[in-house]
Amino acid sequence: MIRTRYAPSPTGFMHIGNLRTALFEYLIAKKGRGVFVLRIEDTDSERFVEGATDAIFETMELTGLKFDEGPGIGGDYGPYVQSERKADYLPHAKNLVSSGKAYYCFCDKERLDGLADERGLKKYDRFCQQLSADEIEKRLASGAPYVIRQLIPDGKTTFHDEVFGDITIDNREMEDQILIKSDGMPTYNFANVIDDHAMKISHVVRGSEYLTSTPKYKLLYEALGWDVPVFVHLPLLQNAAGQKISKRNGDASIPQLLEEGFLPQAIVNYAALLGWSPPDNREIFTLAELESIFEPKNISKSPSAFDVNKLRWVNGEQIKTLPPEVFYEMALPYLKQSVKKAGADYAVLAKITQSRVTVVKDCAELVDFIDELPDYDIELYTHKKMKTNPEIAAQALKLVIAEFAGLADWNHDALFATVTKIAEANELKNGQVLWPIRTALSGKPTTPCGATEICELLGKDETLKRLEIGLAKVS
Repeated sequence: MIRTRYAPSPTGFMHIGNLRTALFEYLIAKKGRGVFVLRIEDTDSERFVEGATDAIFETMELTGLKFDEGPGIGGDYGPYVQSERKADYLPHAKNLVSSGKAYYCFCDKERLDGLADERGLKKYDRFCQQLSADEIEKRLASGAPYVIRQLIPDGKTTFHDEVFGDITIDNREMEDQILIKSDGMPTYNFANVIDDHAMKISHVVRGSEYLTSTPKYKLLYEALGWDVPVFVHLPLLQNAAGQKISKRNGDASIPQLLEEGFLPQAIVNYAALLGWSPPDNREIFTLAELESIFEPKNISKSPSAFDVNKLRWVNGEQIKTLPPEVFYEMALPYLKQSVKKAGADYAVLAKITQSRVTVVKDCAELVDFIDELPDYDIELYTHKKMKTNPEIAAQALKLVIAEFAGLADWNHDALFATVTKIAEANELKNGQVLWPIRTALSGKPTTPCGATEICELLGKDETLKRLEIGLAKVS
């Protein structure tokens, strides 16, 4: 059975790179009708961030990435929190020592800091690996602090990755990594291997920055006599500055993106596009659709860049798919803040803005002209495509004011029919009449609806008042 795991450290809040990893692990499991596991890797107590664990749970729930096993769920190997499994790691390390594949190291910080090769790079010199059994027993009996290091064998190590293919590393390039720290806690790499085996993880999915350390993982599996899992390394994800997306670089967290108005489903949708190519070049998906069409073979090797503008576009497309009543509830607080006019029809305002915003809160700016006409420059009346300018606008506004003043039916259909009649009678194009109306009523270069719809929203008196103001500006 395919079993994948998302194993975050509570050292900060999830960012888009973390979410992408979780998503791809989730999709690989679901595609193979397997199991998706959540494991909290909290052995780095120095970098622990209060509230980060709860934020991980909340983010997973909001984005729909429901795990099948993990904290709070139970299972044969729970709870899936590393700090609560401390007793499970040391016995495995001691077994490696007994088999000659690891050793005790008693070197202090001062000695380690003095180590450097001809390039000035520090690399452990295996000083303690040469200690006699009697000397080791003596130091252990005295309570001397120690770590346990993996003994890297001679030769080369080759592993296969589902994305990057076969990779071979000369073992001389690898240092004897620490497995158990002096405080008795396992290092990240060692705990990772032990937990993945205990939880029967079949596919290890992670960022490509772990490619260089994967030979050590493979050697550990082999030293422990365990099957090596399938490795799937995801392409590097960079921020706008070309740096790897990370908490340390201050890149936007998922809670921050949600706070800025991005929909959970849009963030998930966008994360899927970061290093994966849909088979039919579609870009907008639900999570259920991703579960159906995702194929690991379409994961790219090339780095991806986080582009907030692309995320905004995806968010806008996802907003369009929302049921109108859902968008209305989301937009209502912003619309009420922007339009305080008595009798304002917020349902209509929500309807005309839904397809025109990339984040929900932008609906407020689209309709803020309804309460108060902003000051604007007459250059807004110039529009090449509509073939209009202030002079043509003056002509059109005079004609419109005269006709609109006598209209009994004040609705879009009647208003549009009147505009069409004015244009035809005066050898003008419809746009040469509609654009001046829209400009005079909104004072904006873009509006969420057409000129005659705005007339209906504002009412007859306010419409005529603003048209007179517009005429005065261009006369």
